[in-house]
Amino acid sequence: MTMVEHARPAACPACSVSGLAEDVAQADLDKGQILLSLPTIHCAACISAVERGLSGVPGVKSARVNLTLKRASIEAAANVTTEQLIDVLDGLGYEAHELDAGLLSTTASEKAGRDLLLRLAVSGFAMMNVMLLSVSVWSGAVDATRDLFHWISAAITLPTIAFSAQPFFKNAWTALSKGRLNMDVPISLAIGLAVVTSLWETMLSGEHAYFDAALALTFFLLTGRYLDYRTRSIARSAAEELAALEVPRAFKLVDGEPIETPIAELTVGDHILVKPGGRMPVDGEIIEGQSEIDRSLLTGETLPVFAEQGLQVSTGEINLTGPLIIRATAVGKESSLYRMAELVAVAESGRNRYTSLADGAAKLYAPGVHILSALSFVGWYLYSGDMRTALNIAAAVLIITCPCALGLAVPAVTTAASGRLFKKGMLIKDSTALERMAEVDTVVFDKTGTLTSGFPVLQDIGTYGDQDLSVAMALASGSSHPLAKSLVEASKQSGLTPASVEDLREVPGYGTEGLLNGQRVRLGRAVWVGAKALPTTATYLQIGDAAPVAFRFVDALRPGAAETVASLKAAGKEVILLSGDTAPAVEALATQLGIDQWAAEALPEDKVNRVQNLSSNGKHVLMVGDGLNDTAALAAAHVSISPATALDAARVAADIVLLGNDLEPIAEAVETAKSATRRIRENFQIATVYNVIAVPIAIIGLATPLVAALAMSASSITVSLNALRLR
Repeated sequence: MTMVEHARPAACPACSVSGLAEDVAQADLDKGQILLSLPTIHCAACISAVERGLSGVPGVKSARVNLTLKRASIEAAANVTTEQLIDVLDGLGYEAHELDAGLLSTTASEKAGRDLLLRLAVSGFAMMNVMLLSVSVWSGAVDATRDLFHWISAAITLPTIAFSAQPFFKNAWTALSKGRLNMDVPISLAIGLAVVTSLWETMLSGEHAYFDAALALTFFLLTGRYLDYRTRSIARSAAEELAALEVPRAFKLVDGEPIETPIAELTVGDHILVKPGGRMPVDGEIIEGQSEIDRSLLTGETLPVFAEQGLQVSTGEINLTGPLIIRATAVGKESSLYRMAELVAVAESGRNRYTSLADGAAKLYAPGVHILSALSFVGWYLYSGDMRTALNIAAAVLIITCPCALGLAVPAVTTAASGRLFKKGMLIKDSTALERMAEVDTVVFDKTGTLTSGFPVLQDIGTYGDQDLSVAMALASGSSHPLAKSLVEASKQSGLTPASVEDLREVPGYGTEGLLNGQRVRLGRAVWVGAKALPTTATYLQIGDAAPVAFRFVDALRPGAAETVASLKAAGKEVILLSGDTAPAVEALATQLGIDQWAAEALPEDKVNRVQNLSSNGKHVLMVGDGLNDTAALAAAHVSISPATALDAARVAADIVLLGNDLEPIAEAVETAKSATRRIRENFQIATVYNVIAVPIAIIGLATPLVAALAMSASSITVSLNALRLR
């Protein structure tokens, strides 16, 4: 038993990726540079002082400061540490923090969200003002007054469109430059035609201008984009999260002395010191030292594993107690963590090929709109010979068929469903997750930390004597081992106080010992106290020469686990249990929950292969897991759920995060997903009926661009109201 509790990396599951930010950060890191954030610098004098101070550190080749980004990029030798540089800057009076690509990514994503919201607000404000001016025109303003209101509307509309509609114009241009169409092409044409037609009418002193129509289009479409942005997974790739678990530097032993060395410079055969609490920087073999290894993130094993000479360790595992020296057997791209990241990347790319209902509709919609508008223009120009009339009708066709309803059909429903599930304790991260959830017919559960709490609970406390419990409590009170913490908590709840144990000390990898009234007392492994190991999870107490006492533990079920499994089976879903834990523990849980199909001691590759085999046989798999060993399977599944207590990489790979401790919302999420899919299909039907009625009216010239914009707005509102029925 060890004295250090399981460590978990703390990172926000809602972190996102900006390609540019990642490229910049990765480029710097690839060059062997150190990035520092400098939040307190504010002038040229600060730049000079920081660069001069950093350049004076032995081993620093160059230091460059970017005042706008408040960031320093330092190119230095391998023996220069981040802590040294931060200390130097602290001495100069500047706050400094190590910066990584993840932080840059988060900042870039937050900026993108704020930018989209700002464009939406600007277009909405401008639309309201132009509509007020339009009311005056509709009320009878003529001649110079009407023209003045039109020019004022133009002055408001042109800069607003140039700013707010940029996302549509940029996406449309990108698509056209590559010889393809997307939804933003007809959107951009509709907005552009509405503005051009309005300017033409204004310059010719015409009665009607459609600046309000152009702004209404922009506002409603930006609303759809923002709703979609809010409901999407704004998290970075799970493969990158896995890579982030790699420690950037390790202590390489050179002539017996630990030298801090970048991971990229390690080679097979190097001897590396791993301190207590540190992660394994490479795959290797222990050649010196004793400790315990927390490998739950990789294998799902509930409890730490005893580590001694000869044990094989993997990148990312945590050394809990004593210092270890390992000989590297695989580094860099050959390490187990890197291979797992590759598994996840492959699985994610496969799932990303899923085509949503909205994508399918868009493929049919974009070319159809262009054809109808072009035919309307050509037909009316040939019929009337009037360019102005033909252009107005072509604009009306584009506006009345503008995909606001289609653009809102999915995000409006997803937002409503997400809000409903959020109240139940589930966070939807991916825009297509609900559509995929509705197709689920097979549910695969991990065991430890998913169906169970992942924390051992002392079993049958009433069967132990008070003296044994108080002595065990005293020995365990100084330990952070999961079994020790559970034993202390159970003893406290029974009203016991710890015995007076003296000279308490830890023996790494074995347990704790001390003196009680001159007698040696020990709490730890069976072999250490001379006890016969039980086939269940236990720790053992020995008081003097008395027979050892075994304290048995069980892994408690999560609240709602039994009810969730029963509900899913009642709904006709196939339920499977896959775990990296031992066979007896997995079998006991499967029997308790009534799960017929289960597998134990499953490696990450085993889990992802099982999920992929089920998928290849036509199954739509929902994977529920929380560990690093579940990450590839979560990414490979048709849809996936991870508890909020899970490892960051698992939460990122999952489509849905379970915020609470109760599993019951999972069954409700499946039903809500089915309802949401029905609403999405209904919204497409509403949009289809609307277009069947409205398009012919526009084509025959009975709808001006303004009337077309009003009809488009009505269809968008109808779709949004239908989506709100989910709440």
